[in-house]
Amino acid sequence: MAQLLIELFSEEIPARMQAKAADDLSRMLSERLAAAGLKVASLETFSGPRRIGAVAEGVPDKTEDVSEERKGPRVGAPDKAVEGFLRGAGLDSLDQCEIQSSPKGDFYVARIEKPGRPAAEVVAEALTETVTAFPWPKSMKFGEGERAQRWVRPLQRIICLLDGAVVPVSVFGVQASDLTEGHRIHSKTERVFAVTGYDDYEAKLRENGVILDRKERAGIILKGARKVCADAGLELVEDDGLLAEVAGLAEWPVPILGHLDPAVLDLPPEVVALTMKVHQKYFAVRDPKTGDLAPNFVVVANQTAPDGGQKIAQGAARVAAARLSDARHFWDLDRARGLEAMAASLSKVTFHEKLGSVADKTERVAALARELAPTVGADPDLAERAARLAKADLVSQMVYEFPELQGVMGRYYALEAGEPAEIADAIRDHYKPQGPSDAVPTAPVSAAVALADKLDTLVGFWAIDEKPTGSKDPFALRRAALGVIRILAETNVRLSLMRAIRIHLESPTGMRRYWNFAEEWHYRSASMNSDLVTFFADRLKVHIRDEGIRHDVIDAVFALGDDDLVRVTAKSRALQGFLDTEDGAALLSGYRRAANILRAEEKKGFDVEAARSAALEHAEEDSEAALSVAIASTATEPEEKALIAALEGAEEVAGVALKAEDFEGAMRALAALRAPVDAFFDKVTVNADEAALRRNRLLLLSRIRSAVHKVADFDRLEG
Repeated sequence: MAQLLIELFSEEIPARMQAKAADDLSRMLSERLAAAGLKVASLETFSGPRRIGAVAEGVPDKTEDVSEERKGPRVGAPDKAVEGFLRGAGLDSLDQCEIQSSPKGDFYVARIEKPGRPAAEVVAEALTETVTAFPWPKSMKFGEGERAQRWVRPLQRIICLLDGAVVPVSVFGVQASDLTEGHRIHSKTERVFAVTGYDDYEAKLRENGVILDRKERAGIILKGARKVCADAGLELVEDDGLLAEVAGLAEWPVPILGHLDPAVLDLPPEVVALTMKVHQKYFAVRDPKTGDLAPNFVVVANQTAPDGGQKIAQGAARVAAARLSDARHFWDLDRARGLEAMAASLSKVTFHEKLGSVADKTERVAALARELAPTVGADPDLAERAARLAKADLVSQMVYEFPELQGVMGRYYALEAGEPAEIADAIRDHYKPQGPSDAVPTAPVSAAVALADKLDTLVGFWAIDEKPTGSKDPFALRRAALGVIRILAETNVRLSLMRAIRIHLESPTGMRRYWNFAEEWHYRSASMNSDLVTFFADRLKVHIRDEGIRHDVIDAVFALGDDDLVRVTAKSRALQGFLDTEDGAALLSGYRRAANILRAEEKKGFDVEAARSAALEHAEEDSEAALSVAIASTATEPEEKALIAALEGAEEVAGVALKAEDFEGAMRALAALRAPVDAFFDKVTVNADEAALRRNRLLLLSRIRSAVHKVADFDRLEG
């Protein structure tokens, strides 16, 4: 078994593309080698500023020999059929074939032996196909003729070594060899040197100033950045995304602490940190005593400088100062303009061609936020005011430069204008949560505006029939629905989704104005409401899946028409816990037996309501208690009477528990039915000969079904 080493060496590869390039290289090489029949024991990839590559272990000398049996035409078939068969099988005559008999007659059979191909030949083909079809997000075209290439940056060298020997392959006119290059500054030998295999390759690169492994480079950066900060009594503001990017910029990373003019700290800290991150790839630094930003930064150099990095730090500080000067200019312009003036410009910004401008969306969100405010415990006036200003910073100079600061800058501008803190915080937080790790707005005004914004987005795109399809969700509607679910869950807000959606659909300031015909709108409104609640149910399944709650359990609870997500979640948790017990599993089995018997009888014409009326014909009232008396009047078996009594008790206890939203208590009440239901089916014949007895026993089964259905639709449970 041999080792395969591949390196594709080029000019600088954008850091954001490197990790995916390594994944793509692994996938494409693996697929092509496997398709050709060359099975390797392992294949790992690496990437850096100037190279991506792979190392495969356990590469066989050749692909396996293949013996193929190909069935041909029947003996005595026309000459043309025989000739075509021989040609396709690569044979000269029928003497090279066997004859096999079957019930349908005798047939010619060709046995084709395909010898294995040398591994080097397969590798050359796989590498050529991979490189020429490589899916760079952006690539450049270089050269002409056979040297024309499309690669992320000009491809300069290719290493392709199989068991230490160069595989003869050329791609884009670049001939494979055993040569690579070290660091531009730190190479200790000749910049170009030969390698014999992966271990030699990795060791010589390290010796010549290149850390090959991305994770190792990231670890060096993080450890070094923490140290230079700690040595100065400071603390690094860690950023995983920036760390991953900087690890793709330096082959020999050396963190250096730089200094800023303290005057920059009167800018919002988010502006300072983001300016350095986006434009210079510098890490921000904080004072651990106060938690505030310090007038410092960490820059990662791609070399060990003779002066300890002083000149690098000074140069980096000058560049940062220029960028922060631009940021100050934007900050001053925006404050002079004011948030009210920005809000007035939102009519010039399109939200969606079918849903109007951002100003239109703001009007809708403001109206809905006022409606939702009492539900979340917020002041309606504050909620409406916050919603009207929430999108204003989208037209600010600062957000135009740094879109990541939308909402954040709005909060600063609101405070600058003297708005209450509740409004300023709601402006900042109304986009949240934007991901599973993002915080949820819990302050009442913030929650009202965040809910209104997300519900407006969902209702709006449902109204214009732009719903997610498959894996495509261009307007992030799944994220919006999950955001609503998380806000409701973490603030314990009791909201009827259908009512909120209906209000927004039917309000003159809501979605109704986008439709001209009342009848069409009425039809679409009802349909969209139901469809959107189903969408929320699907998102809720995703949200609580990690808790072990099955999707069918959530379906069973939603089937009762409840659209209070907090209550649905609590009931689903209780139902899942109940079904995981022996009593729950047994009751589900008994319920299914009862439901199946009833279903079969109903297909034959049994009508529960008609049977109920007949049973209560001489009763003074139509009630569950009266029905129990009527059923008991014909009961002949002790197990039958015990089930009637158990149902009465369980229904009463479960009903009280459900009203109190004590779902665990309701499940315990249902658990009491397990033994009497089992005993009933063991000892009692439902389809008795006597008509009244048979009718009442079927009504007893319907009582089991209705008692259980008050908790959830057990018909939807799968296990």
